[in-house]
Amino acid sequence: MKDFHRSPSIFFSLPLLGSCIIALLTFELPKGYGVGISILMVVAVLAIVFDSILGIRLPARRALQLVPFDRSPECYWVKVLAWSVLVACILDLTLFPLPLLNPEIYANFDGGRSHVRHISNMCWVLPIVGLLCYPDKRIRVLFIAIGLAFPVLVLDRNRLFASVYGLAVTMVFFSKRQIPWKTLIASLLGALLLFAKLGQFRSGRLDWVALPFSDFYVAASAGFKWILLYIGAGIYNFSSIMAKGYIDSDFLINQLVPQAGGVETLGSTIPFDEPVINVGTEYFPFLMAWGSVGAVGAALFLYLSLVASVYFFRKRPNIISFLIFLRISYCCVMAGFAPQAYTWTNLGFIALCLLMQIFTYRVPLIALSKYDRKS
Repeated sequence: MKDFHRSPSIFFSLPLLGSCIIALLTFELPKGYGVGISILMVVAVLAIVFDSILGIRLPARRALQLVPFDRSPECYWVKVLAWSVLVACILDLTLFPLPLLNPEIYANFDGGRSHVRHISNMCWVLPIVGLLCYPDKRIRVLFIAIGLAFPVLVLDRNRLFASVYGLAVTMVFFSKRQIPWKTLIASLLGALLLFAKLGQFRSGRLDWVALPFSDFYVAASAGFKWILLYIGAGIYNFSSIMAKGYIDSDFLINQLVPQAGGVETLGSTIPFDEPVINVGTEYFPFLMAWGSVGAVGAALFLYLSLVASVYFFRKRPNIISFLIFLRISYCCVMAGFAPQAYTWTNLGFIALCLLMQIFTYRVPLIALSKYDRKS
């Protein structure tokens, strides 16, 4: 287990265990709610056991630094994607009202904004592409700045975390000098602080939330309460719905099938203890559709998807396989909060990456075959 820091369970198990522990610290769980948390913790431990058996690990940092990412053929297609995302970000900010100036409209996607947002939501790829595909410092700074600033301007905390996460992991793997752990921890705390401030700015104080909070939560500062609630609420709601035995498969269908229906939990018939706090982990829709068996199955499949992405990245280290790994690993890190992996937009992004990988192999072959015919 010397190379445990490069194992998939670092991204799957540790965040899930951490979210469960924070949920236990944040809430005084009603009777029966402990079952859901216990199941999630068992799944996290199982992933660690599977890691020790499978032995699949991320590439070593030194090996990755020898790969010429900026000169690889994959970079061409990823650059096309990145510039398309950048244009979408500009359109999103210029054609529609700015949520930072009016927080009440942050969830308003009328007038075609939802279509633009499907592309601008991929802003998290910009810092990675800037660092790995462009030796020009000006473009690097531009991509990093837009990738970090856009989520703040539209008050999208999830996208901000995705950008910070992608940037941090990229720097850990590809920086010429190894980044000290103190710097990484300080960066994480800074991101959490910014998240807390965005939460306060967007939604105000939390005095109105009627949940069975612990003394630890009550004694915390307002900003720290946002962090605790953000991390622990999904686990709490997952356990709540499991204890109540609520079944509704429509939400899972709407999440997986485009235009099948709404996926908003706010105002739905789901019996949340606090209707406004309506997040429920990555596995929440599967729990409502197929019970605890469906939730455990979804969790294990997500873990295996992460293992597959690590294997693919190790066998073919390039910008595309790295983006796939980043996306799946981020979904695992955030699995305790809300569904992100099992959505048609996320599956579409991974399909797009695979399509770019196919183009990388096929397009040069097509051009070469045409040249041979002429000769």
